[in-house]
Amino acid sequence: MADLDKARALLREFRGDAYLFGQGALSPIGPRARRLGDAAALVRGTFPGSDAHVDEITRSLGDAGVSLVSVVKGARPNAPKDDVIRIAAALGQAEPKVVVSFGGGSTIDATKAADVLRVLGGDIGDYFGTGQVTRALRAGGKALAPHVAVQTVASSAAHLTKYANVTDPSTGQKKLIVDEAIVPSAPVFDYTVARSTPRELTADGAFDGLSHLLEVLYGAVGQPHYEKAADIAATGLALIVEYLPRAMAEPTDVKAREALCLATDLGGYAIMIGGTNGGHLTSFSLVDILPHGRACAILNPYYTVFFAPAIEEPLRLVGGLYRGAGFMEAHAERLRGRELGVAVANAMFAFAQRVGFPTRLADVDGFSDAHIDRALTAAKDRQLKMKLQNMPVPLTTETVDRYMAGVLQAARDGDLTLIENVC
Repeated sequence: MADLDKARALLREFRGDAYLFGQGALSPIGPRARRLGDAAALVRGTFPGSDAHVDEITRSLGDAGVSLVSVVKGARPNAPKDDVIRIAAALGQAEPKVVVSFGGGSTIDATKAADVLRVLGGDIGDYFGTGQVTRALRAGGKALAPHVAVQTVASSAAHLTKYANVTDPSTGQKKLIVDEAIVPSAPVFDYTVARSTPRELTADGAFDGLSHLLEVLYGAVGQPHYEKAADIAATGLALIVEYLPRAMAEPTDVKAREALCLATDLGGYAIMIGGTNGGHLTSFSLVDILPHGRACAILNPYYTVFFAPAIEEPLRLVGGLYRGAGFMEAHAERLRGRELGVAVANAMFAFAQRVGFPTRLADVDGFSDAHIDRALTAAKDRQLKMKLQNMPVPLTTETVDRYMAGVLQAARDGDLTLIENVC
């Protein structure tokens, strides 16, 4: 049974008093920002009803003695590179002492990356990969502005993490900045703001969070943080499996909405103690045809079968959750290896189908084998190598074409038999 109180306790353990979350979290933004600086630039997303929330933020800043030196339009989906450059230029003109972002993951990610460009200059590609921002800041004796990141959608948990996704529209490829230096100083998520999220975005966001939990759990096998990853994943996955169908059936279900916010925030906790792997890596090559969460939802069952011999313990945990929710008939504790992986993958297919998601790439408008080629090429890119390294069945640039190609062909056709296990 999903436990909302356990989820809240885990989030307090994660960020303590630094994280404002739950109903009414917007009101204290002004005093929180004032501790960080007295002149703020606001990077804001736009969606139905957003103006009222921005007005509340603006009032809170003013009441706390924080002057608003600039208001900047946020980013489009997937944080396109040109939006990052535009936001960086606006921040450079404003010279704020604190940056406030208000929006979904794309706007928050773009704000993180934009302040890197504002402070360090160069090309955004200079900072893709792990630790590049910290190295450049130390070399130049510089610092980023404190960042108050206000989340509006239960999804990526960008307000809590060291990740900034940026997409180059000319290539259709997403890449990552991974750096402790870009973790927002003051994360905020008023869960009431997410209550109006449309059904499709609700499901996409929930599967983004589910993928964070699942992939970190898979990659934690044999690592010192496995028990903590399992605790976080069990709590968050149970919330999503139980409450996403409820939120889809009745969008005004307040408890279901809160459960999804808590669960996706736990996804943020997960990716701060571990890393994502196969599903996320491949999703970065599908940005032109699929929302991120939906891409991960399609891909993760196939990677589950590929990883299965190496992740029996987490698969029994995940299988038990799906069985308890009625999506899996088999008893996970009675299965082993690939057979266990196939059973869990089929449960994941059933859950995706419950919320109207496709389960194979061939059913996605615009998909072609060129996407497989792009994904295989991206997997060999040194700036994305952390995803290969995080896999519970590690691949190298030399083995990608043999093993990952089979996983992606299986995902294309919906045919698990095309997946070749390493052992």
